[in-house]
Amino acid sequence: MNQKRPAFPIKLDSLSADKSKAKPVAAPARPAVKTVPAKASVQSQTPKNSPARVTTRPVTSQGLGMDSAAVRARMVQKLAQGGIQDAAVLKAMGAVERHRFVETALVNQAYEDTSLPIGLGQTISKPNVVARMVELLRNGAAGKLGRVLEVGTGCGYQAAVLSHIATEVYSIERLKGLHEKARENVRGLRLHNVHLLFGDGMEGFAKGAPYAAIIAAAGGNDIPQPWLDQLAVGGRLVAPMVTPAGHQALVVVDRSAQGFRHQVLEAVHFVPLKSGIS
Repeated sequence: MNQKRPAFPIKLDSLSADKSKAKPVAAPARPAVKTVPAKASVQSQTPKNSPARVTTRPVTSQGLGMDSAAVRARMVQKLAQGGIQDAAVLKAMGAVERHRFVETALVNQAYEDTSLPIGLGQTISKPNVVARMVELLRNGAAGKLGRVLEVGTGCGYQAAVLSHIATEVYSIERLKGLHEKARENVRGLRLHNVHLLFGDGMEGFAKGAPYAAIIAAAGGNDIPQPWLDQLAVGGRLVAPMVTPAGHQALVVVDRSAQGFRHQVLEAVHFVPLKSGIS
């Protein structure tokens, strides 16, 4: 179902001088400096379950005391060495400045392969986990994915990564504090195809369905039925799920005209999936 989407010039007077008495001395050339004012705006808060589209102009990153481009390149190299092969995923991981999404006190750990606290008992996932799940989601696609639903926006990092591999991203968060933090984190980024939603992720977002892909950053005992209902035929879902043995594992669900096919992959550890908003 198609949805309408939602110089300062200074004039120097000539100095009179008696050419017969003194020779003019040329003033040293000064480099021209262009000042470009940075402007950024984010749309006001929208009601529950309404897409909040972020429209901003890029702001030059300060690097937070590090050569972020260099450390991101090293992070991407390690991801490739660790088995991530999808060039589009590696490019996306290299493009997103992870240090924008972590607390200032933890910024020196931003590009390490570790999860970090982001408040309210939640964490930002390890880079290799994000890359692995996005690679599974793409499943070797030749170009960009279509519309993607992310359940569990958190600090907004994975939504930013997804914006590079999908034409449109709907990301939903049940914790108001994190939803607002994610909006603040993406301020200044060019995420014109990302919609941040505040609502119950277990219900998905039916207004944006069907989705070419669905990805979740929290694990429950089962895959919620609304996610399956909102997954397009030919689409893929990647999420952690609690196995009968009581441990979390990545689960891949592919939908075809004949039904759903499930695959259980490696063990993972995510925060528990919960319903409602807070």
